[in-house]
Amino acid sequence: MDFTFTEEQQAAAEAARGVFADVAPDGVPSPALTQGSAVADDLDRTLWDRLAAADLLSLLLDEESGGAGLDAIALCLVLREAGKVLARVPLLESSAAAAAVQAYGGQELRSSLLARAGRGETVLTVAASGRTGHDAAELAVSARRDGEAWVLDGTQTAVPWAYEADFVVVPAHTGDDRTVLAVIARGHEGAVLAEQISTTGERLGELRLESARIPDRDVITAEGAWEWLRALLATGTCALALGLGDRVLAMTSDYASKREQFGHPIASFQAVAVQTADRYIDLRAMEVTLWQAAWRIASGAPGALPASGDVAVAKIWASDGVRRIAQTAQHLHGGFGADVDYPLHRYHAWAKHLELSLGPAAAHEEALGDLLAAHLLGA
Repeated sequence: MDFTFTEEQQAAAEAARGVFADVAPDGVPSPALTQGSAVADDLDRTLWDRLAAADLLSLLLDEESGGAGLDAIALCLVLREAGKVLARVPLLESSAAAAAVQAYGGQELRSSLLARAGRGETVLTVAASGRTGHDAAELAVSARRDGEAWVLDGTQTAVPWAYEADFVVVPAHTGDDRTVLAVIARGHEGAVLAEQISTTGERLGELRLESARIPDRDVITAEGAWEWLRALLATGTCALALGLGDRVLAMTSDYASKREQFGHPIASFQAVAVQTADRYIDLRAMEVTLWQAAWRIASGAPGALPASGDVAVAKIWASDGVRRIAQTAQHLHGGFGADVDYPLHRYHAWAKHLELSLGPAAAHEEALGDLLAAHLLGA
């Protein structure tokens, strides 16, 4: 693969840095101070409008829908910048959902959603956590044909931005072991939300579908749609983790260079230097595996392994890496690491949320082993 970013991709990253330059993570209350309630009742609409004005919500859309026609790499470059400031916007979910509709949806669905999503007028999200957060999302909801509609039953937990999004994309399994994607409007009959609060203090939604009838035009039945969307969501989450890790390591380095003990900055102590060096290695591994996965999704290039293998490797490093970086940062910050008024506390909460969203590294290692075994047996 080629690690050189194109001019268009670099321009997207530069635009993102400009938009996020004034976002202050310490300006949002810590989840520890909200006493079990949500940090805010809505996404950051001002930031959302600025992203739309900078054409960063339509990166993956084609020119017909008013987009830039870029790829997963460009999106991940922007998400990396979003992760650095803990941006409270559904940039990943809305962009990925719109891209899936563009790639696999019918003409009527594309016409009704894509242009508005690219302008930020319509917000999309995805139900990808399954019934409990530990099982496959596509198995949590069943779908059956009934005339010119699909009837959905089941529950999806921890749906991000469920109360703010206009539409949620829900994977569901059919009687013949296929997975379809239903695009469901908020407030649709038979679709009920129950409030949940994440480790970040953000409001999530448990989506309960009770004989919800979804018109055929709003259901994507193309083969491979969910697998592609799931891979893009996972890779985008790795990009958020990388951005968060970048910022946390920078905060730690700055603190360690100024904090003195025994008349010397603690950064000069070997034990501190070794720990920060290890976390730097984590970051670089997170970065290289992220770009490999994003490149595989963007190019669709044939290779020894399918894209799922590259995504699994990226998730292994991102899940473990973001946890280690946050823990080391809190340790080296001493008492400041536990101070809920200090920004690091919010980064630690978001790191835990991203780690849980990605899932345990051991599970991805097992999945990667299965992919390798299947590849060798088929060779």
